[in-house]
Amino acid sequence: MDKLQLHGFNNLTKSLSFNIYDICYAKSEQGQRRYIEYIDEAYSATRLTQILTDVTSIIGAEILNVARQDYDPQGASVTMLISEGHDVPETVTNAETPGPLPESVVAHLNKSHITVHTYPESHPHAGISTFRADIDVSTCGRISPLKALNYLIHSFESDIVIMDYRVRGFTRDIAGQKHYIDHEITSIQNYIADATADRYQMIDVNVYQENIFHTKMMLKDFNLDNYLFETDQGALDKDEREQIQRQLNQEMAEIFYGRNYQLRR
Repeated sequence: MDKLQLHGFNNLTKSLSFNIYDICYAKSEQGQRRYIEYIDEAYSATRLTQILTDVTSIIGAEILNVARQDYDPQGASVTMLISEGHDVPETVTNAETPGPLPESVVAHLNKSHITVHTYPESHPHAGISTFRADIDVSTCGRISPLKALNYLIHSFESDIVIMDYRVRGFTRDIAGQKHYIDHEITSIQNYIADATADRYQMIDVNVYQENIFHTKMMLKDFNLDNYLFETDQGALDKDEREQIQRQLNQEMAEIFYGRNYQLRR
């Protein structure tokens, strides 16, 4: 798409809602409590502030204000008010290419905000614990928050990722014509690095005429050891391992597809 010659400021609002889920099995009630404590420490308000600070760096923004809170008994929230950086590189684009991974950081953002909220929880009987983090990146201007996707996916232990991207409002060109989107996009998937995309099953639901894009991701490979908290599968008998794997697979499928299933025994 050719560069638009705008009349005044780019008034488009681009919003990315990004939900990640980490799922595990803790055999005892005490183990479930320790998992929640572990998650609360690993994703405290301080750690989340650092992740969002890195996101603002990736998209070239400046932090104006930070509000953060750890909650009792669990969970944390961080909200950042941000503004466009003073030096915006001319190379910044909205092209459907992956954003940087944690090792490299470049891009730009206009006045807006970033928020994150965490929701650790446990099933009272089945031993399944699920950690959810909701992140919203809302920008005004010519860069898309999608450029921060790769970094965010790698910043959390993401078994399932659910993303919504929407462009709202309009901006005018110098002839007065309204533009309801200022960059080409066919799928959120095009902003994800190939090495990351290869690890996930992905589904798109897009409404192009409304500039609404939705992508869901779930890890393809399942290794039970990666989902056991303070438990080694060698300490479980065959029936226990199979039952726990069915429970974990059901939990992941229900979150991914957004509906409940009857567990097969």
